[in-house]
Amino acid sequence: MSLIDLANPTRFLALTARVLPWLAAITTVLLAIGLYQAAMAPDDYQQGATVKIMFIHVPNAWLSMFVWGVMSVAALGTLVWRHPLADVAAKAAAPLGAAFTFLALVTGSLWGRPMWGTYWEWDARLTSVLILFLMYLGIMALWRAVEDPSRAARAAAILTLVGAINIPIIKFSVDWWNTLHQGASVIRAGGPSMDRAFLIPLLIMAVAFSLLFLTLHLAAMRNEVLRRRVRSLQMMQASRQAA
Repeated sequence: MSLIDLANPTRFLALTARVLPWLAAITTVLLAIGLYQAAMAPDDYQQGATVKIMFIHVPNAWLSMFVWGVMSVAALGTLVWRHPLADVAAKAAAPLGAAFTFLALVTGSLWGRPMWGTYWEWDARLTSVLILFLMYLGIMALWRAVEDPSRAARAAAILTLVGAINIPIIKFSVDWWNTLHQGASVIRAGGPSMDRAFLIPLLIMAVAFSLLFLTLHLAAMRNEVLRRRVRSLQMMQASRQAA
């Protein structure tokens, strides 16, 4: 089934009805395995047991940027390709991205207190992630403020594409400026610098959280499609009564 086929909301609803139970089951299993592996990982020789916050913090930090990337692709789908489900995908992704970004900020602060001696520092990485969180809230507010879904979709798509400039700033902030945050240790030239005892549980958790996003995103898109159908039926009924 191609993306063109999925442009039909009825086909999309039928597909998600079949796929979501399997995705939810696989996500639950992977999360359980990842959490067990994280709990069994050894303490770091410098950070001690606090290093295990990494297994929650890093996947959420990755997804905070990835979800905005998904929204950016959906924004192009709205403005360029006019895909019927593009704005649905963007609207459904925004609250999830906000949640992942919030968790990244909270777990990062909890991890930073024993390592840096402070919960917060206004350096480039932390500030740019906070801006990303505020951008998610702004997108969500925009969707609620504009009553016409098509106008809201276009405005949100433009704002999303403008805000996408923050993603490379977050990614490369530790290279461009002197920050408290450490540099990349997984996706880097020369391969990961992390020991396998930490790398394997981290990758499992990253995959599990990614599947969690996919599951929740498809479920949210499904709910949005159904919500719009109900709204259309209500408007049709209201117009008939007015006539």
